[in-house]
Amino acid sequence: MKKLALLLIVLLGVAHFATVSRCEEDVEASKEETDEEDSDDEEDDEDDDTVVKEENGVLVLTDNNFDTFIEGKDTVLVEFYAPWCGHCKQFAPEYEKIAQTLKENDPPIPVAKVDATVASGLGSRFDVSGYPTIKILKNGEPVDYDGERTEKAIVERVKEVAQPDWKPPPEATLVLTKDNFDDTVNNADIILVEFYAPWCGHCKRLAPEYEKAAKELSQRTPPIPLAKVDATVESELASRFGVTGYPTLKIFRKGKVFEYNGPREKNGIVDYMSEQAGPPSKQVQAAKQIQELIKDGDDAVIVGVFSSEQDAAYDIYIEACNSLREDFIFRHSFSAEVAKLLKVSPGHVVIVQPEKFRSKHEPSSHTFSVKDSTVVSDVQEFFKKYVIPLVGHRKPSNDAKRYTKRPLVVVYYGVDFSFDYRKATQFWRGKVLDVAKDFPEYTFAIADEEDYAEELKGLGLSESGEEVNVGILADGGKKYAMEPEEFDSEVLRDFVVAFKKGKLKPIIKSQPVPKNNKGPVKVVVGKTFDDIVMDTQKDVLIEFYAPWCGHCKKLEPDYLALGKKYKGEKNLVIAKMDATANDVPNDSYKVEGFPTIYFAPSNKKQSPIKFEGGDRTVEGFSKFLEEHATKLSQKRDEL
Repeated sequence: MKKLALLLIVLLGVAHFATVSRCEEDVEASKEETDEEDSDDEEDDEDDDTVVKEENGVLVLTDNNFDTFIEGKDTVLVEFYAPWCGHCKQFAPEYEKIAQTLKENDPPIPVAKVDATVASGLGSRFDVSGYPTIKILKNGEPVDYDGERTEKAIVERVKEVAQPDWKPPPEATLVLTKDNFDDTVNNADIILVEFYAPWCGHCKRLAPEYEKAAKELSQRTPPIPLAKVDATVESELASRFGVTGYPTLKIFRKGKVFEYNGPREKNGIVDYMSEQAGPPSKQVQAAKQIQELIKDGDDAVIVGVFSSEQDAAYDIYIEACNSLREDFIFRHSFSAEVAKLLKVSPGHVVIVQPEKFRSKHEPSSHTFSVKDSTVVSDVQEFFKKYVIPLVGHRKPSNDAKRYTKRPLVVVYYGVDFSFDYRKATQFWRGKVLDVAKDFPEYTFAIADEEDYAEELKGLGLSESGEEVNVGILADGGKKYAMEPEEFDSEVLRDFVVAFKKGKLKPIIKSQPVPKNNKGPVKVVVGKTFDDIVMDTQKDVLIEFYAPWCGHCKKLEPDYLALGKKYKGEKNLVIAKMDATANDVPNDSYKVEGFPTIYFAPSNKKQSPIKFEGGDRTVEGFSKFLEEHATKLSQKRDEL
């Protein structure tokens, strides 16, 4: 009996041990399963970019979690950064301190960052164009931060915006409609008006810069107002002022409109408009001021002499100066001493050439009488007609303002008017003057060979070996080079006479003429431009491209397909030209980027139509061709 009892106790002990062991295994297994689930959750969190993570106290927002996180939050500070940006890296420790400070605020204010190179949708949405860009979101609406990038300054501004009663200041930019436009611009001494479209990307990029400029200029004394017009709503105003693209900016002075040719960022707008707000002509009190300009100047001096500011002729002069203020040096005087120096009576405008450009072949000054009935455009024509001397100095800085008229005869050499080289410079200029006086229908200029090294290369004269070289820039983009030989007045005269008689052949940079050019897209080179593109028997669609241009490469398959589609059209040519290896010998076909595409109608070769649509597909081009073609024989559905 004792043995049986002992055996039972042993069996019970073994059973208990087995049960305990199994429980421990189950607990361990359960723990392992839990750990695996936790691990899976962590991996899911890492893969799921809707989850907001935190790095050193700064929340990381993405395209996918941004809106969800921002929703319902009163104030959030957000930095848009780029990982490679040096300023961002430098700012990072300061931003982490800001995050910690605002976390301790009551209530806490979230501080976040967005990698704008990855979250490109957010970067575009918030007009991020530089790094770092800091914005405070107040109830989801962005408030720009332009202050110092310090903890103190940023925290102070964020706390200010976080106040329950804070409201954004009203826009400094005035909103104009047909109801208030005329009253506003007619009463403003000067106002800048932007015509925009709400959907326009360029307008969206300009908007924050324009508003910042408006704010700064509104605090100027006197203030310069900036305004905007939604041209898609106010179509009558847009049409009235010839608005064909967005944004279009125009300056108004007492209702009179002038073109805006300034920058499109805050500081540039402020500087340009501050300059425009001043008078276009500066007053001179003494004759000595004019004498200094004549002695040391590099450009013609235009001086209006009047009896007083109440003189009607003075008003006409100022109005004439306004739209040309960037192109000329304007002065005016009410001084009898200045009038005596210039040998005129009040009511006259005088153009005086600097001493270095005077010659025996031309008067040293030109005079124009301004009467009450004088038309402003007549005064402006006087400025343009006499501003350049018989032989002036053409430079990159004055080329576009002074030397656009063609034909232009240019004599290239080492032009230097400093004391040591002035004599040599004037020696060669004197020889040019001897010829220029006999050809008033042409413009003559001297130019420094280093300033125009590329132009000389295009004329084939960069390796001529001559001290002086000559080229003629003619109408239609044509150019002519004088054969290298020792320069003299008679050599120049013979060259100009040969040009006048049509005996010279233009210089055209050109690839070799293709031997086989029967493909669906015709290849045009410099030498065949006139034969193919300017053929009055055919409509021509011409693409100017660059071999390295990515957009051009992307376009190539569609453009080739277009050529195949219209191959049966005998009077329509689809063509292309490498504009980096060939001259475009016609000024009507300006190439300022790649690809540039023009349609040259058979009946208007000098007025080509630029293709500016975004739809560079076979369908898009076909629609464009059918709209403008003059020689299309088949209907679209037949092709």
